[in-house]
Amino acid sequence: MPLEPITSDRLAKPVGPFSPAVRDGDRVYTSGQVAQDPATGKLIEGSVAAQTEQIFHNLKVILEAADKSLADVVKVNVYLVDIQRFTEMNEVYARHFVAPYPARTTVAVAALPLGAEVEIEMIAS
Repeated sequence: MPLEPITSDRLAKPVGPFSPAVRDGDRVYTSGQVAQDPATGKLIEGSVAAQTEQIFHNLKVILEAADKSLADVVKVNVYLVDIQRFTEMNEVYARHFVAPYPARTTVAVAALPLGAEVEIEMIAS
């Protein structure tokens, strides 16, 4: 079965040659999302918490376009430029999920696209 790209006009255009998400059967794989303002395509200003909140807004749009929701998410990968900001990101993250929580990996990275502080990708089933 061919991959089906998932997109929405309620998202900023990708900054590279990729789809915001793809469907493979019942699974939806989102690309990593940074805190882009959908209206301008620019990274929002603000803290890791503010960026994380914008990312969740964008990811909900993607999941909705795929007829999914955060309740369908089984795996999350989080990338932080500064692992010392983990608690700040995690407080926002925790407000968006309920038990049983998806599996998650969080790693520190040297840099992210557009100068972002955090990037998040998900798999929904």
